[in-house]
Amino acid sequence: MSGDTAPACDAGVGLSDYEGCQELPHAAFEFLGPATHPSTASVGASPVDFRTLAMQIRADGLFNRRPGYYVAKVGITVAALAGGWAVFVVVGNSWADLGVAVFLGAVFAQLGFIGHDAGHQQIFASRRANRLLGLVIGDVLIGLSFGWWVSKHSAHHSHPNEIGRDPDVGSDLFGVFEGANSMRREGPARILARWRAPLFFPLMLLRSVSLHASGIRHLVRRHDRATVVEKLLVFLHAGMFFTIVLLVLGPLKAIAFVAVQQTVFSFYLGMSFAPNHKGMPIIPAGAKLDFARRQIITSRNVSGGALLTFALGGLNYQIEHHLFPSIPRPNLQRAQALVKASCRAAHVDYCELSFFDSFRMIVHHLQTDAKGVQRGRQDSPENRQLEEVWQDAQREAASQEGQGAGPQRARSLTIR
Repeated sequence: MSGDTAPACDAGVGLSDYEGCQELPHAAFEFLGPATHPSTASVGASPVDFRTLAMQIRADGLFNRRPGYYVAKVGITVAALAGGWAVFVVVGNSWADLGVAVFLGAVFAQLGFIGHDAGHQQIFASRRANRLLGLVIGDVLIGLSFGWWVSKHSAHHSHPNEIGRDPDVGSDLFGVFEGANSMRREGPARILARWRAPLFFPLMLLRSVSLHASGIRHLVRRHDRATVVEKLLVFLHAGMFFTIVLLVLGPLKAIAFVAVQQTVFSFYLGMSFAPNHKGMPIIPAGAKLDFARRQIITSRNVSGGALLTFALGGLNYQIEHHLFPSIPRPNLQRAQALVKASCRAAHVDYCELSFFDSFRMIVHHLQTDAKGVQRGRQDSPENRQLEEVWQDAQREAASQEGQGAGPQRARSLTIR
């Protein structure tokens, strides 16, 4: 084996899940503590000194707002949106407008990243100003309920990858990608679970449909003042969007334009979100893990430089973002060195892969889980190993809390 690469299996993996996995660069999956499989990463490790880390982050000014960056970011993105619609009108009733639909789909995703930052209070010091920007970006320009998304996303950040607490776990079609319950599915859901890997990318094309539908259900069920405002704003978006499309294009071209624009928007979001947590540990309901460890072991960073950071809206620094959600996007890269140093000191694995390798890992997990569903395999060697790791973590937690009563009933960590 050369000095530049080594099998991912050699990094202390040892689970039959990873038999036959391809060679990955050492730098792609950076283990800062004892080498372990990501499904068991750090559950029994010492807690990260989060207080000291937070003080270092604050001392370096990384919580400080970046108004210049966001003025430019918001201005350029909104200008791109306006420019796209202007070209759409100039081109007129032509199939060439499908090219504009592709561009606008990508711009919608970039607007979504700005709405994400506003939802985390990264842009303004005032919560009201962040909410106002979020409503304009989300409800008016994209057509998604900002209030619904903030509530859902906050739950995800509080309990990432935790069964029953993270709304993003099993939120796809029939819960196809919720690895924790693969064996318990029945009927169509169990059949679909066998096709997790082939369905992974096609289902990304429906991402925006799911987001729109969930947001609308939220708005329909609620009648408070804030929700009424959002209903009006989403209605305003729909009115403007469909009016301009139907005024310029004939019916068939209009349908094709909307389908292409929303498909690109969906796929862009899916490709941006998936590397963050898919294929990382699923946490059992009610698990007792300290905040920092919970955020780190369930998240994956994506390496790739400034262009990738722009394309993914800063979500490639997922570990840093989950530890400190209010750090402005342009400050996340500087926070990374401090977070890595803290993980190294606590012997906590820090998962960072290239964009393509992250998807290779995700697809491998989906394929492995699908084989388990097909065979009806529940008491597999990897599940038994995960059970042992979880038992060790529970014993340590009980010892640290001075309970002295031994571990809780162990529950397996599984792969999302």
